[in-house]
Order: sequence, then C-alpha cells, then structure tokens
Amino acid sequence: MKHLAFAAGLLSATAAYAETPELTVYTYDSFVSDWGPGPAVEKAFEDVCGCDLKLVGAGDGAALLARVKLEGARSDADIVLGLDTNLTAAAAETGLFAVHDVRADYALPVSWEDPLFVPYDWGYFAFVHNADAAAPTDFKALGASDKKIVIQDPRSSTPGLGLLLWVKAAYGDEAPAIWEGLADNVVTVTKGWSEAYGLFLEGEADMVLSYTTSPAYHLIAEEDASKAAASFSEGHYMQVEVAGKLAASDQPELADQFLAFMVSDAFQSIIPTTNWMYPAVTPAAGLPDGFDTLVTPEKSLLLPASEAAAVRDVALGEWLGALSQ
Repeated sequence: MKHLAFAAGLLSATAAYAETPELTVYTYDSFVSDWGPGPAVEKAFEDVCGCDLKLVGAGDGAALLARVKLEGARSDADIVLGLDTNLTAAAAETGLFAVHDVRADYALPVSWEDPLFVPYDWGYFAFVHNADAAAPTDFKALGASDKKIVIQDPRSSTPGLGLLLWVKAAYGDEAPAIWEGLADNVVTVTKGWSEAYGLFLEGEADMVLSYTTSPAYHLIAEEDASKAAASFSEGHYMQVEVAGKLAASDQPELADQFLAFMVSDAFQSIIPTTNWMYPAVTPAAGLPDGFDTLVTPEKSLLLPASEAAAVRDVALGEWLGALSQ
C-alpha cells in the first residue's frame, strides 16, 4: 500500500508540474547572472503567477534582437527583455512583437508612449575609471590622451551601439575624426558589457565604457569608493531598456502579466542594486543611499528611435573604418 500511495503521489506531482505554465524570457547574460536581477525577479514573479519563469541568457542586448530575428515566429521566447531605444525601431520592423496595454507613472527623463515596448530601467553611458586617476572631460581629450579603454562591439552590445550614437549625437559629421582620435586608445572590443567591465577590473585598461551608475555598485555592494564615472562636457547619451511580448507567444496572457509586473514595485525595487540602473518607476522606498553621489550629466543626449535606426549603419561604418586603420 505504501508503494501504491507513493506511486499515486508521484503521478499527482508529475501531473501538477506538467500543468504549470512556463514563460520564457530571452534577456542579456548579466541579467540572469547570480549577481544580476534575474534570481530575485524569478522568485518574485513566480510567487504571484503560479508559473515557471524561465530566464534565458542570449548574449548582450543587441544579440537578443539578432537571435529573435533568426528564430522568427518559431522562437521559444514569449518575452524579449534587454533591447533599448536604439533598437526598438528595428525590432518593430520585424513584425514579431505584439501591442501591450501597460500603463505606469514612469520616472523617465523622456515621455513614453511606445505601443510595443515597456521600459524597465534607464541610465547614462559613461567611461568608468579609478577615482584616484585624472580623467578626460570630453571625447577629444580622451583621444588625445594615453588612456587605455575597453569598449563593447555595437553589433552585439547595446552599450557598444550606444557609444556610437553618443559620438554621433554629440559631433555629427565630425564623428569620423573623433573615432580616428580614439582608435589607438582602444585596447580591445568585447562582445558584451560583462567581459569589458571584467577586463577593466583586472587592470587591463584605464577606463571602460559603462554607466554613470556603475560606481554605485562598488560603493553600496563593496563599500568601495575607488571607482568614478568621467563627466563629459558634450553630454552623456541616455539608454532606456525595454521588454516586449512576441506576437507568436503561446502564453500571451502570462506574458501580459509579466509586462505589468515589470513596472510594479516588486520588480522596480530590485533594479537599482542588482542591475545598477535607475528604475523606470520610482520604488516606494526611493533610491538607495549612494545614488545621490553619482555623476549627473549637465546635458542629456538621446536620438529618437527612428533616427537612431537611420544613422546606425553610417555610425557603424565610421567606427569600423577608424578601428581598422
């Protein structure tokens, strides 16, 4: 009888597991890391959804879109989390994303009305350096210096693409000359942010392309004030990170629930001290101590999504031309 009871219990548990819906979210590698938002987000959402949230690391932000375009309507993903406004126009053109109905009291520096994509955090790109070392205050000074820098590939990384558009937005037709000046400063170009930041921490470069919020990690998590973000006089390019639901999702209602959860306090309160970005919606508890010490750009730069898509190839060609010489 004990064996029969065990077997019956096992069958019941197996059936219950089989009935548990699964929501698959493609995102970038650092999001799903042990120190990223992924583990906390997974637990918090599963506590309310009665589902199995499957977070899949698929490279850096720009690589996400490439993968989804390759897989098309056959993709296993229900949600793509980790694109930004430099990629949303190209993502929309694929026809793979569905309209959402999420509304929120956003704390973004820009208005938000995108029908396909929901923002979950934002920040400013910056070059992070050791605080005890002098840092250039603009791109021209950086190019004229002997500072070694690590950057990310714009073809696979949203920070890498953001850097291209930062230079383009700040200098326009002068961008090729800026890249010619920077070319000999670049030690290496990595596929994603994690690899680049790791090289900087290992002492392989003087500066790394990251965010004005990156020093908050060292200050809050490590009680280490040795890192700083260089303030550039031409302004800093803004990034707004977003998620969208795939139209071919076989869990559309669950995907909608996740997008709505993403702008809730339960999700947004996780962002500042795991993704080390500004939350899209201010958490009830506000921002953690330490965020008030961060560099605040005097000028914000951000190309509209359609304009970013239009200049991307030109900016990429200028970058490739300068670094290949």
